[in-house]
Amino acid sequence: MKLVSFSRNGQQSYGAVTEQGVVDLGAVLGSRYADLKALLAADAVAEAAAAVAQGQASFGLADVDLLPVIPNPGKIWCCGLNYGEHVRETNREITEQPTFFLRVADSQVGHDQAMVRPPESTQFDYEAEIAVVIGRPGRRIAEADAGRHVAGYACYNDGSVRDWQRHTSQWVPGKNFWRTGGFGPWMVTSDEIPFGTLMTLTTRLNGEELQRATTEMMIHSIARQIAYVSTIAPLEPGDVIVTGTPGGVGARRTPPVWMKAGDVVEVEVDRIGVLRNTVVDEA
Repeated sequence: MKLVSFSRNGQQSYGAVTEQGVVDLGAVLGSRYADLKALLAADAVAEAAAAVAQGQASFGLADVDLLPVIPNPGKIWCCGLNYGEHVRETNREITEQPTFFLRVADSQVGHDQAMVRPPESTQFDYEAEIAVVIGRPGRRIAEADAGRHVAGYACYNDGSVRDWQRHTSQWVPGKNFWRTGGFGPWMVTSDEIPFGTLMTLTTRLNGEELQRATTEMMIHSIARQIAYVSTIAPLEPGDVIVTGTPGGVGARRTPPVWMKAGDVVEVEVDRIGVLRNTVVDEA
């Protein structure tokens, strides 16, 4: 099942994408679950699936504006330097423990929304990643149990303002400019992507492929990442783990490739779909 958060006529809701369109689960189940995060917290994905099976599409996918899959996550953990090629192109060393930083919710946009290049920089870079959405809470989760805590998966573009990322040893400023990251187009539920499934992720900028890798190339597996961050703090439904980008980022190309106004950037994960965003300059 493909679950989405969306806006229509100024009203936010959530639903499921089918071949016929979007089933508005907010209208069907809204009295019990205010949003997709609340649905996950109530462990009600099966109830949502039953509602989808019984109902008809409320409107077409083109009739809604897709939001970040989880517009209101409690935590967005992002894993850096998690593919060997990316570690090598940045002239760093592989570390025994995973590297993490945090993003804030309003640094994200949904599918077909514009990623915003700030006026303070022209070094706006792409990073194709796979996002894991947590569905079951847990603390100090064992790697062997990690799959039980995953609600589903989405595409992610960890858009990065590189010069601000390099201001100090802390990456957070360059990773949190307003509306610089993409998250979508939907979450494919974990029953359709069994834990440990091999996935391929790709980046295209204006149709040119610039990144490609598979999950077997990760240094720290998704299970390892879940175990690590859940040791720091409890994971809660709706939390997001962004699992790292492969080599081929714009900053490490010769000459560098920076995203600019008018560009179209696509992040594709073969088991999920395509997250597409245009780039605009902040007004």
